[in-house]
Amino acid sequence: MKGIRHALQHSLVTKVILSTVLLSLGVVWLTGSALYSRLADGILSTSLNSSLAESRYTFFNAEYQMLVSQGMTVSERKRVLAEFVVNTSTQGINEERREVIFVKTPGAKATTNSYEMSSNIIQNTSIPADLRTKVQKNSKIQYGYAVATYNNGAAVDSLFVGKKIRIPTGGRYEMYIVFSLKSQSATMDLIKNSLLVTGVALLLLIALITWLVVRQVVRPVREAARVATQFTQGDYSQRMKLESVDEMASLANSYNEMAQSIEQQITRLEHLSRVQQRFVSDVTHELRTPLTTLRMASEVIHNQRNSFDPVVARSSELLVAQLDRFERLLEDLLEVSRFDAEVAILEPVDFDVITLIKRCAKDFDIASDFATPEIKVESEHDAVTIKADIRRVERIMRNLLSNALDHSEGKPVVVTVVATDSEVGIGVRDQGSGLDESALIRVFDRFWRADPSRARVRGGTGLGLSIALEDARLHNGELDAWGRPGRGAHFVLTLPIKAGDSINARPIKVIPKDFHQENFSL
Repeated sequence: MKGIRHALQHSLVTKVILSTVLLSLGVVWLTGSALYSRLADGILSTSLNSSLAESRYTFFNAEYQMLVSQGMTVSERKRVLAEFVVNTSTQGINEERREVIFVKTPGAKATTNSYEMSSNIIQNTSIPADLRTKVQKNSKIQYGYAVATYNNGAAVDSLFVGKKIRIPTGGRYEMYIVFSLKSQSATMDLIKNSLLVTGVALLLLIALITWLVVRQVVRPVREAARVATQFTQGDYSQRMKLESVDEMASLANSYNEMAQSIEQQITRLEHLSRVQQRFVSDVTHELRTPLTTLRMASEVIHNQRNSFDPVVARSSELLVAQLDRFERLLEDLLEVSRFDAEVAILEPVDFDVITLIKRCAKDFDIASDFATPEIKVESEHDAVTIKADIRRVERIMRNLLSNALDHSEGKPVVVTVVATDSEVGIGVRDQGSGLDESALIRVFDRFWRADPSRARVRGGTGLGLSIALEDARLHNGELDAWGRPGRGAHFVLTLPIKAGDSINARPIKVIPKDFHQENFSL
């Protein structure tokens, strides 16, 4: 059953052939049934008419014999009746047999003389009860179908034709003529078997024709699918062969033109991408040399700031801060160019993600010249060990924590860690300004900020969340965001326990639990 289901799901030829055969089977069945019914009715009707005509003559002859025998003795009348039965019936057992039965009518005047007899020892119980009732109530000829049973055990499908007969000194009797339907049954069986064999042969022929036709249509389709598959795998030189001038040739020609156009566009885009990547790399590299010189000069000035005028001293501090931000921007641009060029690689190692988060939180508190909101780490586990690129995971956490601290408005930031057998979820929740629906759509876009007018105390580059998303996806993980204006934001990082494995679920839902509780309380 599974093999048939697989063939139906993956083979167009099987679908077409099976559906065609099933539909043809229905047509053949209905046609054969109608034809067989018409033929059977015709055979039975012909046999019935012939038997009734013969029966009328036989009944007339029987009545004539009884009329002639009025002046005879009982023994002579029985002898005449017996001779009539013998002469009328068919001797022996054959396909065209004909039997005669005389049965006394129930309720008739009792007499000492019995004229009940039958040819070939056929049992009187074979006569249908409903037919006897009709004969007893009606003087006309009646008929019915039943199985004639003989004393030797033989049973034959037969036609019973009956009529009331009055026998002198005997009273009312019923005379039945039994016609064998064996030859008609054999003929109908032959017709049925012939129709069955013809139907099977016709179905096989239809299946063969369908297979040949479908093969001619499906073969080019399979070739097109093969070429398309190789094309999607990067072999842009694949083209369909033109072997005719029919509709499939037109399709092949259109496909080849499309493939050529796509190949040209891909080549053009690859060239532009390489030019762009080279430009970013070259610009970044070229900026490092003057940036290093500026860094050295700014440090000299910054170290001597106490001897300068307060305005000049403050300018030196701003210069150092902006140079730090510029260096981070260059590093982020280089990382983005690696992602665009698809050359970013993982260096997975085993480490405790909870220890990593706590270290990042402590670094933010030590490095800040201002009061940093509290960072709470909540987890049911003391340690959660994963195999991932620790440098990239740390960069993701620093970006998420920095973003949360910038928008927390002085409120605590909660980091939740939930681990399963195959995934680990890390949620960073703040209770700050939050995000609206339009911001959620663009929160991971490069160089986009939720509030450009906000004074960002940590001076971000606008690339942190986009790089974090790329780092997460490089692990086969995912980074989701949620937010509501005035209700804060919630960023959820989901990583496989082993980098490169697939994630099957989200241990932490992106909609925080406290938001549901607030709605319930409202």
